[in-house]
Order: sequence, then structure tokens, then C-alpha cells
Amino acid sequence: MRFDFERFDFIDAGQSPDRPAVIDASGTLSWSSLREAVQRWMDAAAEAGVQQDVPVVITGHKEAAFLVAILGCLRMGVPFVPIDVVNPPERIVRIAALVRGGSCYDAQTRVFADTGVESAPLAEKGVAYVMFTSGSTGDPKGVQIGRESLELFGAWIRDCLALGNAPVFMDQMLFSFDFSLFNWVGALVTGGACALCAREVIEDRAAFAAYLARARVGVWASTPSFVRQQLLDPAFDHRHLPDLRVFVFGAESLTPTVAEALWSRFPEARIINSYGPTEATCSTTWVEIDPVLRAAAPLPFPIGKAKPYADVFIDGGEICIAGDHVMRGYLNRPDLNATRMFVRGGKRGYRTGDYGEAGANGLITFRGRRDDQIKLNGYRIELAEVDAALATLPGIRAGAAVALKRPDGQVVRVVGFVDPDEAGPAGLYPPPPSLADWRAQLGRRLPPYMVPSELIVCHGFPLTQTDKADRQQLARMYSAARTRSTTESHQ
Repeated sequence: MRFDFERFDFIDAGQSPDRPAVIDASGTLSWSSLREAVQRWMDAAAEAGVQQDVPVVITGHKEAAFLVAILGCLRMGVPFVPIDVVNPPERIVRIAALVRGGSCYDAQTRVFADTGVESAPLAEKGVAYVMFTSGSTGDPKGVQIGRESLELFGAWIRDCLALGNAPVFMDQMLFSFDFSLFNWVGALVTGGACALCAREVIEDRAAFAAYLARARVGVWASTPSFVRQQLLDPAFDHRHLPDLRVFVFGAESLTPTVAEALWSRFPEARIINSYGPTEATCSTTWVEIDPVLRAAAPLPFPIGKAKPYADVFIDGGEICIAGDHVMRGYLNRPDLNATRMFVRGGKRGYRTGDYGEAGANGLITFRGRRDDQIKLNGYRIELAEVDAALATLPGIRAGAAVALKRPDGQVVRVVGFVDPDEAGPAGLYPPPPSLADWRAQLGRRLPPYMVPSELIVCHGFPLTQTDKADRQQLARMYSAARTRSTTESHQ
């Protein structure tokens, strides 16, 4: 049995329906049990008034019930809006309002609830899901992905990646993070299994490794940052995880250092690098790191060539994408759609805002962002949204989030700078006692991965020529202050 993303239904693939389909901390759902659970969810959804083309918000973490609800929505033609409970309640409420989702399904309690929002169908019909990313106005923006895009994505995994018979996928990424699609779509379209890894399991290294071994995980998809954390564990190797044979990376640049560290632990592993924004259904380009590319060891590795259904080209240094896998547009944001979307060869197109260059071999290499959007630990973050949250702190007039980077350009953390209402001396200072709980205050507006690692007071931000906070100058000031502090401590 497997899930067909052309018909959005379960089909008999000639394999036993008793094989594992979804694994979580509480147990395992076989394929037949998964199909039955999805049908029960659909019956309950219909009773709750869920209707075609009217979005349903799904909240939860990495439980099988979350995936059951997603499949129920796909079968019913209902756009799903995934939101992990790591997000503060205010953000969940705001997203429900933006998407006009009157119904919310809590996958942890398995209960439907009224959001208090008046439901309305999407103007776009046949949308599979709406995924919200960080927005430059301080509001998250909704990316509308059509059912045809999900069909193409599943076909690429099934037909191009040669992952073997019924592979087991490790899935630790939040359902509200588009890269997680690779794991559950991949497992379902190949008739394999998806091993859902909750935060509580991952935090205990020994328990995590044992869980992966029991599940017989064979495919690992994550950001390079996440796998670097696992490499701190000596037991993360082929001897302890003999079924793990394929690594797929995305959302961040992949370096030869990480790849070689993996090969030292898993000598026979295949390593695939991929790239694609949420607006283009998770992945658009891919390349397997073969012996020739491994020997060349470019820094970073290229993100590859376009998938069969995608058209990828460089325009003025910017990576542009066209094809049926491109989003149906941002939800209720005609201003953004006018500047970011285009039509090429009769297909929807999207300007990514990413810089890239194509090599003589046709492989594209990612060269950074045009704007202030960053990726930290795989999460896409608009620094302007963090700015807006910083400015809400008491006694603060403005905020500026600054991404600190390694020499290779990878973001390692975000520092928050705040400009108080009252004037003060020049320089950088720690937050006053009145801001002692600044993390908790920001946590009510932002998910944890967007909360800065440090808060710095700066009376009067340096400005650019366009009268914007000069993030680069703030970063230089921070670096200089750290250098002085280190020097003084050694005198």
C-alpha cells in the first residue's frame, strides 16, 4: 500500500498493509491502520463542518495524529495550515485570522475547536496547503501551494532519487517547516514509513539513536546544522545505525567538511544536496555528491540542477524559478505577488531573492540573500519581523536584529539591538533591569528559533543612506566591543 498524490488516496501496491507507515513516540501505525485513522478523521471533520477549499488550521508537534489530519485534508480537498505548538498562542491566532480558518484541529488532544474567526473559502481553488513564513511587515505571510505542486514533488522523490523499496524516513522537522514535506511525502509516495522524532526524543542523544535504530531509519533529511549536532555523538555511525544509507540536505549551504565527517561515520552513504524555497514546494534543484564533485570539494557544494518539471535560471544574479510547482501566490498579498511573481513559458514564476551562479557543468551554487532574510538552523527568518517584536519591548523605540555569520557566510546566531526611548551615552550596553524578562516577552510574539540569543542596548542606531538601521555597522560595533572586552580581560 502507498499514498497516491495524483488521486490523493491510498492505493494497493501489492505489499502487505500490515507494514509500518507512521512511527512516533507512542507506537506504530500500519498502512491499514493509517488508512482507517484517516477515514475516521474525515468523518469527524465533516461532522465539525469542515468544507472543501476552506482552510483548516492544524496544531501539534510530531505526533502521528498530525499527519493523519494532513492526509484527511488532502483527501477531502481541504487546504491545511500546519502550525507547531512551538509558536506562541498569539501567532497561532493571527495566522488563523489571516487565513480565515474557522476550524482548528489540535493533533495533541485530537479535538476540533472553533477559532472565533469567520470561515471563508480561499479565492484560489485546489490549494493543498498554506504555509506561513516570516513576514517583512512583522506579520507572517502565507504561501499557497496547489495540489498539482505536491503531486510533482512526490513524483520526483519516487522516480528520481532511487531510495529503494519502502524506505524509512527520519522526520524531526516541524510540519510547519516546508522541508518536512520531503520526509512524509517521501515515505507515503514510496510505500515506506515516516519516523516522527519529537523534541523530547531528540534532546536525549542515546534515546534518539536507539529510536532511529529500532525504526530502521534509512533516509535522513535535515539541515547541515542538525546533522552537525549529531556528529558530536560517537555512536552516530554505521555500526549503530546500519540501515542509514542516504542523507538529503537543504535549507542551508552544505560544506565539504560536513560531508567528509559523515562519510567517515557512514562510508557507503549517499549524500544529496537540494535547494528550494517554500514558494516552490520545498525543493527545486538537487545534486548527488558523486566522486568527482567530492574530489573537487567546492565551498560550498552546489545546489544542483533543476528537477524535471522545473525551470531554473539566473537573472541579474538572482535565482529565478518557473513551473507548475511554484506557489499560487502569497495569501492576500497582491503587492508581494506583483514584485515576486512572473510568468515564463505559460508557467508561474518566482524571484527567490537568493543570489546564485551557474558553473560550466550547469550546476548552480547558492551565493547568499539579496535582502535581510536569513536562514538559521534551517528556519527562514525575516529580520524585519524580529525588529518589529524588539520594538514592542517596554521603553524601546526601535529594534534591529543582526545576524552574526561565519567567514563562509553561514548564520550562527542573531543578536537583538534596541534603541531606548530616552537618550543615553554612545556605545553598547547590557539591557537594564526593566528588561530582565526580555526573552519571555519576545517569546509571546515569536517562536523560540526567532528569539535573539542576546539583547544589546544602543542609544541611537547607526543609519544607512536610506535611513534604515545599519545592521552591518551594528555588527561591526558588536565585534569591536567583544574584541575590547577579550583584550581587557587578558591584561
